[in-house]
Amino acid sequence: MTAAARVVDAAKVYGSGETEVRALDGVSVDFPAAGFTAIMGPSGSGKSTLMHCAAGLDTLTSGSARIGDVELSGLTDKQLTVLRRERIGFVFQSFNLVPTLTVRENITLPRDLSGRPADPEWIDALVDVVGLRDRLHHRPSELSGGQQQRVAVARALAGRPDVVFADEPTGNLDSRSGAEVLGLLGRAVHEMGRTAVMVTHDPVAAAHADEVLFLADGRLVDRMPEPTAERVLDRMKAFDGRAPGARRTPQEVGP
Repeated sequence: MTAAARVVDAAKVYGSGETEVRALDGVSVDFPAAGFTAIMGPSGSGKSTLMHCAAGLDTLTSGSARIGDVELSGLTDKQLTVLRRERIGFVFQSFNLVPTLTVRENITLPRDLSGRPADPEWIDALVDVVGLRDRLHHRPSELSGGQQQRVAVARALAGRPDVVFADEPTGNLDSRSGAEVLGLLGRAVHEMGRTAVMVTHDPVAAAHADEVLFLADGRLVDRMPEPTAERVLDRMKAFDGRAPGARRTPQEVGP
């Protein structure tokens, strides 16, 4: 199966000596094209670090990360910026919409900034998929949280990216809105042929994926095809007994 993105022997180390934190410790994984992959694990497991390095938002200490056949470590900052703009879409927990722009303007913003306007027919199809045709001239403050995240999903897909990386995309949403957003990501994969990689802590969200990868202490420890919320929850419970003092990455240290 063709990989839209992959990491091989990925290692990410912060600090040195006694303060060294090994956020990723030799992770190798393919993210299949036209597939929906969820990444789960306890706080400090390296799941956000893995996504950030796979997406070119952060660099590996060693190992390799590729988008298609492009090795990210060999790119300049400018080339990385172009690759992220042209081949990658991002959805974050905090929506990240521009408050002064309308829904339509937010959706097309990345393409407008690139100087390569989005395909009008594709944008039109996306608007229908996310169900916001009657909100196109509204601004983010006039939308619910779920509607704002649907705009963010449409924006991520506007340039027909190879891969959409979603970091806790339902973290700020109620269960109904979250299910709508997850359904949209699933439709983008299974009906539009896109690829989605999602970091989540929610077993219900993970159950929307085709496969779940489980990380612990920077290592890939398990994978689950055709997940259900119940099976994912049972697997996550197994992490509750892990040893005290497990490593935590700077990105994943929480309150």
